[in-house]
Amino acid sequence: MPTVTALRAVAGGRRVAVDLDGRRWRTVPADVAGRVGLWPGQELDRPALRHLGRELRRVRALDVAAAALRHRDFSRSKLDERLSHAGVSPSGRVEAMATLERAGLLDDARRAAGRAGVLAARARGNEAIRWELEQEGIAAELVEIAISGLPPEATRAVEVIARRGRSVATARYLAQRGFGEDVVALAVAAPGGEDGPRSVA
Repeated sequence: MPTVTALRAVAGGRRVAVDLDGRRWRTVPADVAGRVGLWPGQELDRPALRHLGRELRRVRALDVAAAALRHRDFSRSKLDERLSHAGVSPSGRVEAMATLERAGLLDDARRAAGRAGVLAARARGNEAIRWELEQEGIAAELVEIAISGLPPEATRAVEVIARRGRSVATARYLAQRGFGEDVVALAVAAPGGEDGPRSVA
């Protein structure tokens, strides 16, 4: 049975080089070595190797997830996809995401609110925002909460109309960007409320 014969700190103490039977075997994160309880003289039987393997998979899953979240916010569903593509096992993905949620680094409500705000600022209507958030796998109730936190759709449409002018082209622009029919109608209504002359797109 292979036996740990030496442990040496490397990478500024963040990792540990492990020798088995007097030969260099592999390096592992120092915290994994501590959790598994590696020490010189320890025999690495099957249970010990399985324990080490589980811990290494857990650390790898967290590393992949943290690297993804360092650059942008992800929904739980999209992060799960990212981890799956990276080859992380289903159980590893569940554990990594639970850890990140407890740490406040993964939060679908925050992701929904932030993304909804960005899309609203880019002149997207509620239906377009709803569709995009649902594509990220965010729960319907969180989507609705995020949309309810935005300025009213009509207010956002009036800002677009002020920039683009009242016209059929502006109405088409709003419709294509997911604004509701009542809001789209504002683009061709006269300021007094009656339909005014419509320009040809």
